[in-house]
Amino acid sequence: MEKKQKIVVIGAGPVGSLAALYAASRGNDVEIYELRGDLRDPSTTPLNFTKSINLALSERGLNAMRHARQPKLIDHVKAATIPMRGRMIHGRKRDGTLYEEAQDYDVHGRAILAIDRGGLNKRLLDILAEMPNVTFFFNHKLTGADFNKNKAWFEVRDGSRSTEKGQRPREIEIDFDLMIGADGAHSAVRYHLMKYTRMDYEQQYIDTLWCEFQIQPKENPEDDTLMSKFRISPNHLHIWPGKQFMFIAIPSDDGTFTCTLFAPASFYNNLESDPSGRHIPDWFDHYFPGVTDLIPPEQLISSFFSNPHLPLISIKCKPYHYSSSVVILGDAAHAMVPFYGQGMNAGLEDVRILFDILDKHTRIDEDSLANDPASTRKMALDEYSRVRVEDAHAINDLALQNYVEMRASVLSPSYRFRKWLEEQLSKYVPSLGWQTKYSRVSFGNERYSEVVRKSEHQGKVLMRALTGLLFGAVGGPLIAVGVVMAMRYRRAVDVGLRAAMGNVDSMVEYMTMNP
Repeated sequence: MEKKQKIVVIGAGPVGSLAALYAASRGNDVEIYELRGDLRDPSTTPLNFTKSINLALSERGLNAMRHARQPKLIDHVKAATIPMRGRMIHGRKRDGTLYEEAQDYDVHGRAILAIDRGGLNKRLLDILAEMPNVTFFFNHKLTGADFNKNKAWFEVRDGSRSTEKGQRPREIEIDFDLMIGADGAHSAVRYHLMKYTRMDYEQQYIDTLWCEFQIQPKENPEDDTLMSKFRISPNHLHIWPGKQFMFIAIPSDDGTFTCTLFAPASFYNNLESDPSGRHIPDWFDHYFPGVTDLIPPEQLISSFFSNPHLPLISIKCKPYHYSSSVVILGDAAHAMVPFYGQGMNAGLEDVRILFDILDKHTRIDEDSLANDPASTRKMALDEYSRVRVEDAHAINDLALQNYVEMRASVLSPSYRFRKWLEEQLSKYVPSLGWQTKYSRVSFGNERYSEVVRKSEHQGKVLMRALTGLLFGAVGGPLIAVGVVMAMRYRRAVDVGLRAAMGNVDSMVEYMTMNP
Protein backbone atom coordinates (compact mmCIF):
# COMPACT_ATOMS: atom_id res chain seq x y z
CA MET A 1 0.00 0.00 0.00
CA GLU A 2 1.28 3.49 -0.87
CA LYS A 3 2.08 5.56 2.22
CA LYS A 4 0.09 8.77 2.53
CA GLN A 5 2.27 11.86 2.39
CA LYS A 6 1.74 15.61 2.29
CA ILE A 7 2.84 16.80 -1.15
CA VAL A 8 3.14 20.54 -1.78
CA VAL A 9 3.21 21.65 -5.42
CA ILE A 10 4.47 25.15 -6.23
CA GLY A 11 2.99 26.38 -9.51
CA ALA A 12 -0.44 25.58 -10.96
CA GLY A 13 0.54 25.59 -14.63
CA PRO A 14 0.24 22.46 -16.79
CA VAL A 15 3.28 20.71 -15.27
CA GLY A 16 2.40 21.55 -11.67
CA SER A 17 -1.23 20.56 -12.23
CA LEU A 18 -0.26 17.17 -13.69
CA ALA A 19 2.20 16.58 -10.82
CA ALA A 20 -0.63 17.30 -8.38
CA LEU A 21 -2.88 14.84 -10.23
CA TYR A 22 -0.23 12.12 -10.01
CA ALA A 23 0.35 12.79 -6.32
CA ALA A 24 -3.35 12.96 -5.44
CA SER A 25 -4.20 9.79 -7.37
CA ARG A 26 -1.79 7.94 -5.06
CA GLY A 27 -3.83 8.97 -2.03
CA ASN A 28 -1.55 11.77 -0.83
CA ASP A 29 -2.78 15.04 0.62
CA VAL A 30 -1.89 17.64 -2.02
CA GLU A 31 -1.66 21.39 -1.64
CA ILE A 32 -1.09 23.60 -4.70
CA TYR A 33 0.37 27.07 -4.20
CA GLU A 34 0.19 29.54 -7.08
CA LEU A 35 1.63 33.08 -7.26
CA ARG A 36 -1.25 34.29 -9.45
CA GLY A 37 -4.99 34.12 -8.99
CA ASP A 38 -7.09 31.20 -10.19
CA LEU A 39 -5.86 30.51 -13.72
CA ARG A 40 -9.40 29.51 -14.75
CA ASP A 41 -10.55 33.08 -14.13
CA PRO A 42 -10.34 35.13 -17.38
CA SER A 43 -9.40 38.20 -15.33
CA THR A 44 -6.20 36.56 -14.06
CA THR A 45 -3.28 38.23 -15.81
CA PRO A 46 -0.68 35.84 -17.29
CA LEU A 47 2.87 36.40 -16.06
CA ASN A 48 4.00 37.69 -19.47
CA PHE A 49 0.88 39.87 -19.89
CA THR A 50 0.05 38.04 -23.13
CA LYS A 51 -1.52 34.75 -24.15
CA SER A 52 1.98 33.37 -24.79
CA ILE A 53 2.98 31.04 -27.56
CA ASN A 54 0.32 28.41 -28.25
CA LEU A 55 1.38 24.97 -27.17
CA ALA A 56 2.08 21.89 -29.27
CA LEU A 57 1.04 18.74 -27.44
CA SER A 58 2.82 15.63 -28.72
CA GLU A 59 3.15 11.96 -27.75
CA ARG A 60 5.31 12.54 -24.66
CA GLY A 61 2.80 14.88 -23.09
CA LEU A 62 -0.12 12.65 -24.02
CA ASN A 63 1.68 9.60 -22.64
CA ALA A 64 2.23 11.40 -19.34
CA MET A 65 -1.49 12.18 -19.16
CA ARG A 66 -2.39 8.57 -19.98
CA HIS A 67 -0.55 7.44 -16.87
CA ALA A 68 -2.18 9.96 -14.53
CA ARG A 69 -4.81 7.44 -13.38
CA GLN A 70 -7.52 9.77 -14.68
CA PRO A 71 -9.44 7.93 -17.46
CA LYS A 72 -11.27 11.01 -18.76
CA LEU A 73 -8.23 13.31 -18.81
CA ILE A 74 -7.04 12.56 -22.36
CA ASP A 75 -10.46 13.00 -23.97
CA HIS A 76 -11.08 16.13 -21.88
CA VAL A 77 -7.83 17.70 -23.11
CA LYS A 78 -8.07 16.51 -26.73
CA ALA A 79 -11.48 18.17 -27.05
CA ALA A 80 -9.69 21.54 -27.12
CA THR A 81 -6.95 20.60 -29.60
CA ILE A 82 -6.44 20.90 -33.34
CA PRO A 83 -4.20 18.34 -35.12
CA MET A 84 -1.27 19.81 -37.05
CA ARG A 85 0.15 17.29 -39.51
CA GLY A 86 3.10 19.40 -40.60
CA ARG A 87 4.62 22.74 -41.39
CA MET A 88 3.31 25.05 -44.09
CA ILE A 89 6.17 27.10 -45.51
CA HIS A 90 5.19 30.47 -46.96
CA GLY A 91 7.24 32.47 -49.43
CA ARG A 92 7.40 34.32 -52.71
CA LYS A 93 8.63 32.92 -56.01
CA ARG A 94 11.05 34.78 -58.25
CA ASP A 95 8.17 35.95 -60.43
CA GLY A 96 6.55 37.58 -57.40
CA THR A 97 3.72 35.10 -56.84
CA LEU A 98 3.07 33.76 -53.35
CA TYR A 99 3.40 30.05 -52.59
CA GLU A 100 2.66 27.61 -49.79
CA GLU A 101 4.62 24.37 -49.40
CA ALA A 102 3.45 21.71 -46.98
CA GLN A 103 6.09 19.63 -45.17
CA ASP A 104 4.50 16.78 -43.23
CA TYR A 105 5.99 16.06 -39.84
CA ASP A 106 5.75 12.33 -40.28
CA VAL A 107 5.68 9.96 -43.25
CA HIS A 108 3.19 7.76 -41.36
CA GLY A 109 0.65 10.58 -41.08
CA ARG A 110 0.97 11.28 -37.36
CA ALA A 111 0.19 14.80 -36.11
CA ILE A 112 0.94 17.01 -33.13
CA LEU A 113 -1.91 18.83 -31.38
CA ALA A 114 -2.21 22.59 -31.09
CA ILE A 115 -3.79 23.79 -27.86
CA ASP A 116 -4.21 27.11 -26.12
CA ARG A 117 -2.17 27.22 -22.92
CA GLY A 118 -5.07 28.59 -20.90
CA GLY A 119 -7.45 25.97 -22.28
CA LEU A 120 -5.15 23.12 -21.30
CA ASN A 121 -4.53 24.58 -17.86
CA LYS A 122 -8.24 24.98 -17.21
CA ARG A 123 -8.99 21.37 -18.10
CA LEU A 124 -6.29 20.06 -15.75
CA LEU A 125 -7.43 22.31 -12.91
CA ASP A 126 -11.07 21.30 -13.43
CA ILE A 127 -10.19 17.65 -12.85
CA LEU A 128 -8.03 18.53 -9.84
CA ALA A 129 -10.87 20.53 -8.33
CA GLU A 130 -13.02 17.38 -8.24
CA MET A 131 -10.51 15.52 -6.05
CA PRO A 132 -11.23 15.68 -2.28
CA ASN A 133 -7.57 15.44 -1.27
CA VAL A 134 -6.46 18.51 -3.26
CA THR A 135 -6.47 22.06 -1.90
CA PHE A 136 -5.68 25.22 -3.88
CA PHE A 137 -3.92 28.29 -2.51
CA PHE A 138 -3.91 31.07 -5.11
CA ASN A 139 -2.15 34.43 -4.67
CA HIS A 140 0.53 32.80 -2.51
CA LYS A 141 4.17 33.74 -3.08
CA LEU A 142 6.91 31.41 -1.81
CA THR A 143 9.30 33.56 0.23
CA GLY A 144 11.35 31.01 2.14
CA ALA A 145 12.02 27.30 2.61
CA ASP A 146 13.96 25.09 4.99
CA PHE A 147 14.54 21.79 3.20
CA ASN A 148 16.12 20.18 6.26
CA LYS A 149 13.10 20.86 8.47
CA ASN A 150 10.61 20.58 5.57
CA LYS A 151 9.03 23.96 6.21
CA ALA A 152 8.10 26.79 3.83
CA TRP A 153 6.78 30.34 4.12
CA PHE A 154 4.40 32.22 1.82
CA GLU A 155 3.17 35.78 1.45
CA VAL A 156 -0.61 35.81 1.01
CA ARG A 157 -1.59 38.37 -1.62
CA ASP A 158 -5.36 38.10 -1.44
CA GLY A 159 -6.01 41.68 -0.33
CA SER A 160 -6.47 40.71 3.31
CA ARG A 161 -3.83 43.24 4.34
CA SER A 162 -3.22 46.38 2.30
CA THR A 163 0.36 46.90 1.14
CA GLU A 164 -0.58 50.47 0.10
CA LYS A 165 -0.76 51.39 3.81
CA GLY A 166 2.81 50.24 4.31
CA GLN A 167 1.87 46.92 5.84
CA ARG A 168 3.58 43.70 4.88
CA PRO A 169 1.40 41.01 3.30
CA ARG A 170 0.19 38.33 5.67
CA GLU A 171 2.66 35.41 5.90
CA ILE A 172 1.93 31.77 6.61
CA GLU A 173 4.13 28.79 7.50
CA ILE A 174 3.50 25.25 6.28
CA ASP A 175 5.20 21.89 6.57
CA PHE A 176 5.39 19.10 4.01
CA ASP A 177 6.91 15.74 3.19
CA LEU A 178 7.82 16.62 -0.41
CA MET A 179 7.83 19.92 -2.26
CA ILE A 180 7.54 19.80 -6.05
CA GLY A 181 8.71 22.99 -7.76
CA ALA A 182 6.94 23.58 -11.06
CA ASP A 183 7.02 27.36 -10.93
CA GLY A 184 8.67 28.21 -14.23
CA ALA A 185 11.94 29.53 -15.55
CA HIS A 186 12.32 32.10 -12.76
CA SER A 187 11.56 29.48 -10.12
CA ALA A 188 11.45 30.48 -6.46
CA VAL A 189 11.80 26.81 -5.49
CA ARG A 190 15.02 26.52 -7.52
CA TYR A 191 16.31 29.73 -5.89
CA HIS A 192 15.87 28.26 -2.42
CA LEU A 193 17.08 24.82 -3.52
CA MET A 194 20.40 26.39 -4.52
CA LYS A 195 21.04 27.19 -0.86
CA TYR A 196 21.00 23.50 0.05
CA THR A 197 22.80 21.72 -2.75
CA ARG A 198 25.85 22.41 -4.90
CA MET A 199 23.86 23.14 -8.03
CA ASP A 200 25.54 23.63 -11.39
CA TYR A 201 23.56 26.34 -13.14
CA GLU A 202 23.74 27.69 -16.69
CA GLN A 203 21.48 30.44 -18.04
CA GLN A 204 21.51 31.73 -21.60
CA TYR A 205 19.44 34.42 -23.26
CA ILE A 206 19.58 33.97 -27.01
CA ASP A 207 19.71 37.06 -29.22
CA THR A 208 16.04 36.76 -30.12
CA LEU A 209 12.93 38.52 -28.87
CA TRP A 210 9.36 37.48 -29.54
CA CYS A 211 6.15 39.39 -29.95
CA GLU A 212 2.60 38.10 -30.34
CA PHE A 213 0.12 38.86 -33.12
CA GLN A 214 -3.22 37.33 -34.15
CA ILE A 215 -4.93 36.28 -37.34
CA GLN A 216 -8.66 36.72 -36.82
CA PRO A 217 -11.29 34.23 -38.12
CA LYS A 218 -13.14 34.80 -41.37
CA GLU A 219 -15.88 37.38 -41.04
CA ASN A 220 -18.28 35.38 -43.23
CA PRO A 221 -17.43 31.66 -43.00
CA GLU A 222 -19.02 29.28 -45.51
CA ASP A 223 -20.86 27.37 -42.77
CA ASP A 224 -21.09 27.02 -38.99
CA THR A 225 -18.24 24.51 -38.62
CA LEU A 226 -15.03 25.44 -36.83
CA MET A 227 -12.86 24.56 -39.81
CA SER A 228 -14.61 27.06 -42.05
CA LYS A 229 -13.62 29.91 -39.73
CA PHE A 230 -9.88 29.65 -40.39
CA ARG A 231 -8.25 31.99 -42.91
CA ILE A 232 -5.46 29.47 -43.67
CA SER A 233 -5.08 25.73 -43.11
CA PRO A 234 -5.72 24.93 -39.42
CA ASN A 235 -3.88 21.61 -39.70
CA HIS A 236 -0.43 23.10 -40.13
CA LEU A 237 2.07 25.14 -38.18
CA HIS A 238 2.64 28.04 -40.58
CA ILE A 239 6.17 29.39 -41.00
CA TRP A 240 7.44 32.40 -42.87
CA PRO A 241 11.22 31.73 -42.71
CA GLY A 242 13.57 34.70 -42.91
CA LYS A 243 16.94 32.98 -42.28
CA GLN A 244 17.84 35.34 -39.40
CA PHE A 245 14.28 35.54 -38.12
CA MET A 246 10.84 34.04 -38.70
CA PHE A 247 7.11 34.52 -38.26
CA ILE A 248 4.89 31.58 -37.24
CA ALA A 249 1.15 30.98 -36.82
CA ILE A 250 -0.47 28.24 -34.70
CA PRO A 251 -4.24 27.57 -34.75
CA SER A 252 -6.56 28.00 -31.76
CA ASP A 253 -9.93 26.33 -31.30
CA ASP A 254 -11.82 29.61 -31.75
CA GLY A 255 -10.76 30.03 -35.38
CA THR A 256 -7.88 32.41 -34.67
CA PHE A 257 -4.17 31.88 -35.13
CA THR A 258 -1.72 32.96 -32.46
CA CYS A 259 1.26 34.34 -34.35
CA THR A 260 4.78 35.08 -33.15
CA LEU A 261 7.58 37.16 -34.59
CA PHE A 262 11.01 35.83 -33.59
CA ALA A 263 13.86 38.20 -34.46
CA PRO A 264 17.16 39.55 -33.07
CA ALA A 265 16.92 42.56 -30.77
CA SER A 266 18.53 44.77 -33.42
CA PHE A 267 15.57 44.18 -35.76
CA TYR A 268 13.13 45.14 -33.03
CA ASN A 269 15.15 48.29 -32.37
CA ASN A 270 14.91 49.24 -36.04
CA LEU A 271 11.18 48.58 -36.15
CA GLU A 272 10.69 50.65 -32.99
CA SER A 273 12.63 53.62 -34.37
CA ASP A 274 9.54 55.22 -35.93
CA PRO A 275 6.75 55.50 -33.32
CA SER A 276 4.17 55.71 -36.10
CA GLY A 277 5.08 52.21 -37.26
CA ARG A 278 4.34 53.10 -40.88
CA HIS A 279 7.27 51.04 -42.12
CA ILE A 280 6.23 47.86 -40.24
CA PRO A 281 3.75 46.58 -42.88
CA ASP A 282 6.35 47.15 -45.62
CA TRP A 283 8.90 45.20 -43.60
CA PHE A 284 6.43 42.32 -43.21
CA ASP A 285 5.59 42.42 -46.92
CA HIS A 286 9.27 42.14 -47.79
CA TYR A 287 10.26 39.35 -45.41
CA PHE A 288 6.96 37.57 -44.70
CA PRO A 289 4.96 37.82 -47.94
CA GLY A 290 1.24 37.32 -47.52
CA VAL A 291 1.02 38.19 -43.82
CA THR A 292 -0.52 41.62 -44.48
CA ASP A 293 -3.30 39.84 -46.39
CA LEU A 294 -4.10 37.98 -43.16
CA ILE A 295 -3.40 40.70 -40.59
CA PRO A 296 -4.43 44.22 -41.64
CA PRO A 297 -1.52 46.71 -41.50
CA GLU A 298 -3.12 48.76 -38.72
CA GLN A 299 -3.47 45.61 -36.58
CA LEU A 300 0.16 44.68 -37.25
CA ILE A 301 1.29 48.11 -36.05
CA SER A 302 -1.02 48.07 -33.02
CA SER A 303 0.05 44.57 -31.92
CA PHE A 304 3.72 45.36 -32.39
CA PHE A 305 3.60 48.38 -30.09
CA SER A 306 1.00 47.16 -27.55
CA ASN A 307 2.32 43.61 -26.98
CA PRO A 308 5.58 43.13 -25.06
CA HIS A 309 8.81 42.17 -26.77
CA LEU A 310 9.98 39.32 -24.62
CA PRO A 311 13.30 37.44 -24.36
CA LEU A 312 13.89 33.72 -24.79
CA ILE A 313 15.84 31.93 -22.11
CA SER A 314 17.53 28.53 -21.95
CA ILE A 315 18.36 27.12 -18.51
CA LYS A 316 20.30 24.01 -17.56
CA CYS A 317 21.02 22.93 -14.01
CA LYS A 318 21.77 19.87 -11.90
CA PRO A 319 20.84 18.21 -9.61
CA TYR A 320 17.07 18.60 -9.60
CA HIS A 321 16.54 17.72 -5.94
CA TYR A 322 17.79 17.91 -2.39
CA SER A 323 17.62 14.95 0.00
CA SER A 324 14.06 13.63 0.29
CA SER A 325 12.33 16.97 0.56
CA VAL A 326 12.30 18.86 -2.77
CA VAL A 327 12.47 18.31 -6.53
CA ILE A 328 12.03 20.69 -9.48
CA LEU A 329 10.30 19.88 -12.77
CA GLY A 330 9.57 21.52 -16.11
CA ASP A 331 10.90 25.01 -16.81
CA ALA A 332 12.09 25.30 -13.21
CA ALA A 333 14.62 22.57 -14.03
CA HIS A 334 15.24 23.04 -17.75
CA ALA A 335 13.64 26.07 -19.38
CA MET A 336 14.14 25.87 -23.14
CA VAL A 337 13.46 27.95 -26.21
CA PRO A 338 10.17 26.96 -27.90
CA PHE A 339 11.48 25.82 -31.28
CA TYR A 340 11.03 22.06 -30.86
CA GLY A 341 7.62 22.35 -29.24
CA GLN A 342 8.90 20.20 -26.38
CA GLY A 343 9.03 22.55 -23.40
CA MET A 344 5.66 21.55 -21.99
CA ASN A 345 5.92 17.97 -23.27
CA ALA A 346 9.28 17.52 -21.55
CA GLY A 347 7.82 18.95 -18.35
CA LEU A 348 4.83 16.61 -18.44
CA GLU A 349 7.20 13.72 -19.13
CA ASP A 350 9.21 14.81 -16.06
CA VAL A 351 6.11 14.12 -13.99
CA ARG A 352 5.61 10.62 -15.40
CA ILE A 353 9.25 9.65 -14.97
CA LEU A 354 9.46 11.09 -11.45
CA PHE A 355 6.42 9.17 -10.23
CA ASP A 356 7.48 5.98 -12.06
CA ILE A 357 10.72 6.12 -10.06
CA LEU A 358 8.93 7.00 -6.81
CA ASP A 359 6.53 4.08 -7.37
CA LYS A 360 9.41 1.70 -8.07
CA HIS A 361 11.20 2.61 -4.85
CA THR A 362 7.95 2.42 -2.88
CA ARG A 363 7.45 -1.17 -4.11
CA ILE A 364 11.04 -2.04 -3.14
CA ASP A 365 10.40 -0.50 0.29
CA GLU A 366 7.24 -2.56 0.76
CA ASP A 367 8.90 -5.79 -0.40
CA SER A 368 11.72 -5.30 2.10
CA LEU A 369 9.20 -4.46 4.87
CA ALA A 370 11.08 -1.21 5.46
CA ASN A 371 9.18 1.68 6.99
CA ASP A 372 11.18 4.80 6.19
CA PRO A 373 9.36 6.90 3.58
CA ALA A 374 11.95 9.71 3.70
CA SER A 375 14.83 7.33 2.97
CA THR A 376 12.86 5.70 0.16
CA ARG A 377 12.02 9.08 -1.32
CA LYS A 378 15.65 10.22 -1.12
CA MET A 379 16.81 7.20 -3.13
CA ALA A 380 14.09 7.87 -5.69
CA LEU A 381 14.99 11.55 -6.06
CA ASP A 382 18.68 10.66 -6.37
CA GLU A 383 17.80 8.36 -9.26
CA TYR A 384 15.51 10.92 -10.85
CA SER A 385 18.25 13.57 -11.03
CA ARG A 386 20.74 11.01 -12.27
CA VAL A 387 18.43 9.81 -15.06
CA ARG A 388 16.70 13.00 -16.13
CA VAL A 389 19.50 15.57 -16.31
CA GLU A 390 21.11 14.05 -19.43
CA ASP A 391 17.81 13.95 -21.29
CA ALA A 392 16.75 17.45 -20.28
CA HIS A 393 20.08 18.88 -21.40
CA ALA A 394 19.72 17.01 -24.71
CA ILE A 395 16.30 18.50 -25.53
CA ASN A 396 17.49 21.97 -24.49
CA ASP A 397 20.24 21.70 -27.08
CA LEU A 398 17.88 20.32 -29.74
CA ALA A 399 15.48 23.22 -29.18
CA LEU A 400 18.27 25.73 -29.79
CA GLN A 401 19.38 23.88 -32.93
CA ASN A 402 15.82 23.70 -34.28
CA TYR A 403 15.56 27.49 -34.44
CA VAL A 404 18.09 27.41 -37.26
CA GLU A 405 16.11 24.64 -38.96
CA MET A 406 12.78 26.46 -38.75
CA ARG A 407 13.99 29.86 -39.90
CA ALA A 408 16.43 28.70 -42.59
CA SER A 409 17.00 24.95 -43.10
CA VAL A 410 13.41 24.27 -44.18
CA LEU A 411 14.41 25.98 -47.44
CA SER A 412 17.64 23.98 -47.84
CA PRO A 413 17.76 21.24 -50.51
CA SER A 414 20.21 19.18 -48.40
CA TYR A 415 17.90 19.33 -45.37
CA ARG A 416 14.91 18.24 -47.43
CA PHE A 417 16.93 15.49 -49.09
CA ARG A 418 17.95 13.94 -45.78
CA LYS A 419 14.38 14.24 -44.45
CA TRP A 420 13.00 12.59 -47.61
CA LEU A 421 15.54 9.78 -47.57
CA GLU A 422 15.06 8.98 -43.88
CA GLU A 423 11.28 8.95 -44.33
CA GLN A 424 11.49 6.55 -47.28
CA LEU A 425 13.70 4.19 -45.30
CA SER A 426 11.26 4.38 -42.38
CA LYS A 427 8.27 3.67 -44.58
CA TYR A 428 9.59 1.07 -47.03
CA VAL A 429 12.36 -0.65 -45.05
CA PRO A 430 10.93 -0.53 -41.49
CA SER A 431 13.14 -3.41 -40.36
CA LEU A 432 16.07 -0.97 -40.34
CA GLY A 433 14.42 0.96 -37.52
CA TRP A 434 15.12 4.23 -39.33
CA GLN A 435 13.28 7.41 -38.31
CA THR A 436 13.79 11.14 -38.57
CA LYS A 437 14.97 12.88 -35.43
CA TYR A 438 11.74 14.88 -35.33
CA SER A 439 9.61 11.72 -35.42
CA ARG A 440 11.60 10.15 -32.60
CA VAL A 441 11.20 13.27 -30.47
CA SER A 442 7.56 14.10 -31.20
CA PHE A 443 5.92 10.73 -31.85
CA GLY A 444 7.81 8.44 -29.49
CA ASN A 445 8.90 8.15 -25.89
CA GLU A 446 12.58 7.27 -26.29
CA ARG A 447 14.95 9.14 -24.03
CA TYR A 448 15.97 12.44 -25.60
CA SER A 449 19.64 11.55 -25.19
CA GLU A 450 19.06 8.27 -27.02
CA VAL A 451 17.29 10.12 -29.84
CA VAL A 452 20.37 12.32 -30.27
CA ARG A 453 22.69 9.31 -30.35
CA LYS A 454 20.56 7.48 -32.93
CA SER A 455 20.22 10.57 -35.10
CA GLU A 456 23.96 11.17 -35.09
CA HIS A 457 24.54 7.52 -36.02
CA GLN A 458 22.05 7.78 -38.89
CA GLY A 459 23.78 10.92 -40.13
CA LYS A 460 27.14 9.15 -40.21
CA VAL A 461 25.66 6.16 -42.05
CA LEU A 462 24.04 8.42 -44.64
CA MET A 463 27.29 10.28 -45.17
CA ARG A 464 29.20 7.02 -45.67
CA ALA A 465 26.47 5.78 -48.01
CA LEU A 466 26.52 8.97 -50.07
CA THR A 467 30.32 8.90 -50.24
CA GLY A 468 30.23 5.27 -51.29
CA LEU A 469 27.59 5.98 -53.90
CA LEU A 470 29.66 8.77 -55.38
CA PHE A 471 32.82 6.66 -55.53
CA GLY A 472 31.27 3.27 -56.28
CA ALA A 473 32.10 1.72 -52.91
CA VAL A 474 28.76 1.25 -51.20
CA GLY A 475 28.66 -1.70 -48.80
CA GLY A 476 26.40 -4.69 -49.34
CA PRO A 477 23.53 -3.70 -47.04
CA LEU A 478 23.43 -0.19 -48.45
CA ILE A 479 23.43 -1.52 -52.00
CA ALA A 480 20.42 -3.64 -51.07
CA VAL A 481 18.63 -0.60 -49.70
CA GLY A 482 19.53 1.32 -52.86
CA VAL A 483 18.11 -1.45 -55.04
CA VAL A 484 14.87 -1.46 -53.07
CA MET A 485 14.62 2.29 -53.42
CA ALA A 486 15.47 2.19 -57.11
CA MET A 487 12.83 -0.48 -57.78
CA ARG A 488 10.20 1.47 -55.91
CA TYR A 489 11.21 4.79 -57.39
CA ARG A 490 12.55 4.64 -60.92
CA ARG A 491 13.89 8.15 -60.68
CA ALA A 492 16.33 6.94 -58.00
CA VAL A 493 18.26 5.35 -60.86
CA ASP A 494 18.49 8.71 -62.55
CA VAL A 495 19.60 10.28 -59.30
CA GLY A 496 22.28 7.63 -58.93
CA LEU A 497 23.58 8.43 -62.39
CA ARG A 498 23.66 12.11 -61.58
CA ALA A 499 25.56 11.38 -58.38
CA ALA A 500 28.02 9.15 -60.20
CA MET A 501 28.83 12.07 -62.46
CA GLY A 502 29.54 14.15 -59.37
CA ASN A 503 26.54 16.46 -59.72
CA VAL A 504 25.61 16.34 -56.02
CA ASP A 505 23.80 19.67 -55.94
CA SER A 506 21.66 18.64 -58.88
CA MET A 507 20.91 15.31 -57.21
CA VAL A 508 19.78 16.94 -53.98
CA GLU A 509 17.67 19.53 -55.80
CA TYR A 510 16.09 16.85 -57.97
CA MET A 511 15.20 14.59 -55.05
CA THR A 512 13.72 17.35 -52.90
CA MET A 513 11.78 19.19 -55.55
CA ASN A 514 10.19 15.98 -56.85
CA PRO A 515 9.09 14.12 -53.72
